[in-house]
Amino acid sequence: MDRIIEFLPIIGSFLWRYMIFLNIIFSLIIVFLRRKEPKSVWAWLLLLYSLPIIGFIIYLFCGINMHKKRMFKLKQAERKVMAAIERQEKAVINHVAPVKDEKFEKHSGIVMYNLQYSDAVMSNDNDVRIYTDGISKFNALIEDIKKAEKFIHFQYYIIRNDELFDRISKELIKKAEEGVKVRILYDAMGCRNTPGKYWKRLKEHENVEVCVFFPAYFKRIQLRLNYRNHRKICVIDNKVGYVGGFNVGREYIDLSKKFGHWRDTHLRIEGSAVNELGIRFALDWNYAMKTNLFSDPSYFEPHRRKVSDGVGIQIISSGPDSSLQNIRNNYLMMFGKAQKSIYIQTPYFIPDEPILAALLVAVRSGVEVNIMIPCKPDHPFVYSATLSYVGQLVMAGANCYTYDDGFIHAKGVIIDEEMFCYGTANMDIRSFALNFEVNAVVYDKKKAKEMTEIFINDLKVCTKIEKDDYEERGLFMRFKEQFSRLLSPIL
Repeated sequence: MDRIIEFLPIIGSFLWRYMIFLNIIFSLIIVFLRRKEPKSVWAWLLLLYSLPIIGFIIYLFCGINMHKKRMFKLKQAERKVMAAIERQEKAVINHVAPVKDEKFEKHSGIVMYNLQYSDAVMSNDNDVRIYTDGISKFNALIEDIKKAEKFIHFQYYIIRNDELFDRISKELIKKAEEGVKVRILYDAMGCRNTPGKYWKRLKEHENVEVCVFFPAYFKRIQLRLNYRNHRKICVIDNKVGYVGGFNVGREYIDLSKKFGHWRDTHLRIEGSAVNELGIRFALDWNYAMKTNLFSDPSYFEPHRRKVSDGVGIQIISSGPDSSLQNIRNNYLMMFGKAQKSIYIQTPYFIPDEPILAALLVAVRSGVEVNIMIPCKPDHPFVYSATLSYVGQLVMAGANCYTYDDGFIHAKGVIIDEEMFCYGTANMDIRSFALNFEVNAVVYDKKKAKEMTEIFINDLKVCTKIEKDDYEERGLFMRFKEQFSRLLSPIL
């Protein structure tokens, strides 16, 4: 040990002497061996030279990109699903709408894009309920779990070992004992603080399967800080589906002193769109579990509702497994379609250049752009970057607000009070390109108006960011915003 201590100054001197040389080598690796957007490259180089050596270690954990290829396939369900997509594509091309109402015709370009590139089948027999507080959402979910007869597919980014999941897991175990198949899929990073013994106890019950997405090495070491499965999906008997922003934890039912009231948005869906959520869950499950849920077609039998005024829905997803940023591109098309108003709610607002440009064009074209963000940070650099981008839109004429009654975690966009897209994706580069996300695109004026009214009601507990106030912010805040903005491609 003494000899090791003697060599430490020599090692330190060597590292310091050759740090510039090592940084040049690391820079060449980042620039030439990894294809990235120039903006992202500069952000990594800034980090590397701000934190020599350490910056490159962070890059190894967060910056290395998985090759863009399909990690998941539809397997046995592929032909059936693709046949439905092809029928709808032909219908759009021939101007024969498979959904015979104006909401399809008016937004046919968006529908067509989602069909072609996100494999999103359009259905118009759905019912949608909107939940904005965790207590109501989880009460409804538990009641639906109690009614399950065949299976429950339960997928969340975060599942805490606390009173909320204790309550949910008791109902899941009861249903499993009745013969209902229960599958639980969680993300290793999101659940890094949930003890492994908790999952082990659940797996001891018959008819309960538990699977982890991108598990940690040696149970604790996370080498994939990017590419997390950020989806929140629950599908029950293919009759009822849930998708949105709520994770499973006490903070989501207003029991956290740090955040206080947790304002989020979750959708409860009945109808054919539930089958699309079920397919999304199965793709993730098959990849993580190395199995094939599609071998049992009973999991994928749409429960169609015979209604004349159903809600039109497409389920879209994107992530490192998709060749295009489908959710980002869906937003781009929505912004381009907007004629009157755009409403955005997001906890993190770090748009890439196309999204920012589209919003600036909308503002300058006379479209009313409204953006709602939290009043408090849960990630300091992310929040400073958010304020930088929001400030730019404020100066251009957008209406931007901070939500003051706790923490807003809702993620979505409404245009012209005619359609909306809500789900798990934040309005940031990480959600667009690095995380596995899923959103529901809803084509229905009645529901869009309801969602707009919810936004307007939230404004009662918001503070508007005025141009004068933003211009008068201090020098330190300006520096922090600008520095964070430079890092935005990697936040």
